[in-house]
Amino acid sequence: MTRIGFFIILIFFNVAQAQFNERREFYKGLRYQAMGGAMVAVANDETALLANPAGLGRLRDVYGTLIDPELEMSNTAIKAYNKKAFTEPLSLKDISDSMLAQPGEIYTARQQIMPSFVAKNFGIALLKKTDLQVRANSATSVDAFYRDDVGVLLGYNLRLFEGRIKIGVTGKLISRNEVDQLALDPTTQSLSLKSLATAGLATSGMGFGFDTGIIMTAPWTWLPTIAAVYRDVGGMSFTQDALLPLDGAGEPSQVKSDLDVGVSLFPIHSNSVRSTFALEYRGLMTQSDQEDKAKLMYAGYEANYNDFMFFRAGYHQRYWTAGFEIASERAQLQFSSYGEEIGTKDNPKEDRRWAIKLVYRF
Repeated sequence: MTRIGFFIILIFFNVAQAQFNERREFYKGLRYQAMGGAMVAVANDETALLANPAGLGRLRDVYGTLIDPELEMSNTAIKAYNKKAFTEPLSLKDISDSMLAQPGEIYTARQQIMPSFVAKNFGIALLKKTDLQVRANSATSVDAFYRDDVGVLLGYNLRLFEGRIKIGVTGKLISRNEVDQLALDPTTQSLSLKSLATAGLATSGMGFGFDTGIIMTAPWTWLPTIAAVYRDVGGMSFTQDALLPLDGAGEPSQVKSDLDVGVSLFPIHSNSVRSTFALEYRGLMTQSDQEDKAKLMYAGYEANYNDFMFFRAGYHQRYWTAGFEIASERAQLQFSSYGEEIGTKDNPKEDRRWAIKLVYRF
């Protein structure tokens, strides 16, 4: 199972284009999406490698994540399956065939896995993630976005002033294959990556980039925290051959540098109950490209009962989010739901998504 994200469907091109308007993030984590997407000021486990490398300074134990598969799908998944059954929910071809039977609908899916080894101030991980979105404009035409990333992550953090200030960096080596096309015709064009690349409709490449982050925590009750992450410092270009190169493919678009900032509070209610409150604003360096500023705003809450049961809720781009987790010393089972804004400022449209994640550590 590999592939994610599926788009939308409408008769008139301008309407369809408005619905094809998601703000794409390189990384989404189930815990953070349940908390409204806020992660910069709350990261405290192996996911800090991508959320905020300074969060590696919050780790207390040395552990490895052996498996952590995460699967996310939109509301349309069941409807699409009932219309026309598919076996690969992240296959561009299978989902396109299904979506052609139901113009006007949106199918979105994501899958990722990140085995890792982390200790206080250090982490290394492998990343494999796939995103797919498909929209049928007619009985023979689909708009499609497909991205398959394979990467190696290496992070380090420096603690200053007894850990009140943490400064971290993560290096990323990412191999990417991507399709981002309007009006593909599955009846005349094979939707395999190789065929799309041969037709000049896919891109492929490998690039190196790095993120740097800071977390500053005041030694007061509730531990007020300010954090920021400078992502893809200097930009990230995919100019080298991908791990699985596609003949005839061009290079994926360069990723622009950006800056995300957040604040958080960590009240302790009793020996067994703790909370986390977080607010976040993303895209400070590219916000002029985003007309709808609601897509840059995130807020979340987490209730922690004895590190065993977690309840989460939040606000994500106008829409509610929620989730819960059951955890033991070695394993975690997590669920979440959130709404993604795929419309415009004047014509907002929610894409409701659901996700599940299973984690086993050693």
